[in-house]
Amino acid sequence: MKLNSVTPKEGYTWIRQGIWLFKQNPLGFLMLVFMYIFAAQLAVLVPVIGIFAVLLLTPTLSVGFMTACRLAIQKERIRPSVYVIALQSTPLIRKRILQLGLVYAALILALSFILSLLVDFELLIPLMTNEKPITSEAINQIYLILFFGGILYVPVAMLMWFSPVLVAWADMSIAQALFSSAVACWTNRGAFFLYLAIWGGILIAIPLTIGSIFDALDLGQAASFIIAPISMAGLTVMHCSFFATWKACFAEKEAATLIA
Repeated sequence: MKLNSVTPKEGYTWIRQGIWLFKQNPLGFLMLVFMYIFAAQLAVLVPVIGIFAVLLLTPTLSVGFMTACRLAIQKERIRPSVYVIALQSTPLIRKRILQLGLVYAALILALSFILSLLVDFELLIPLMTNEKPITSEAINQIYLILFFGGILYVPVAMLMWFSPVLVAWADMSIAQALFSSAVACWTNRGAFFLYLAIWGGILIAIPLTIGSIFDALDLGQAASFIIAPISMAGLTVMHCSFFATWKACFAEKEAATLIA
């Protein structure tokens, strides 16, 4: 499999291609994202085990969504069962994809431990219990968590961005897939920086702007009815654009090309 090097402006093209891909089957893609969010919310209600299960199955679900993108390009129907297609593959791929899930869970655990050394989570208790007024120190800790968490997650994201599909589609070992994924992200870091910057603006700035406008009009409670569907659609398009990053960074002979 050949690794491609793209120009930084390709990051914008990936988003346009994600929008095009979403249009091929919007209901199918929205169904998959809703299923994931709903299942994840249920899982976290089970202490420890639920969160571990979500992390363990993340690579499997990633392969499922990427497979759905292939199906959409080929004008085929998207079914919920696509999420477990990696587990229905050969015993070797099934073993590797679950092992990759263990690697991801271990990385997130290590990230959480490091983050706990950098911020004081006890200051966030008032936010979770509502027993005390929210202090400025608690707000500062939230910003620190977002800042340090984002920095620490970058190498994890680089390792995991392409590794699930490299294991499932390219028959790579776990070590080779993690290495290839990190190299692909680093080689095309300019495009990824623009890509993530644009998505950050779309998924963060737009909802905040809409919320501020509605608050100014004293319609804050109504804002959620607009922000929620917009955020869901944006999140779904972003997931579709993951397939565009794969197409651009790795030479693949797909049944059809993405339209920019």
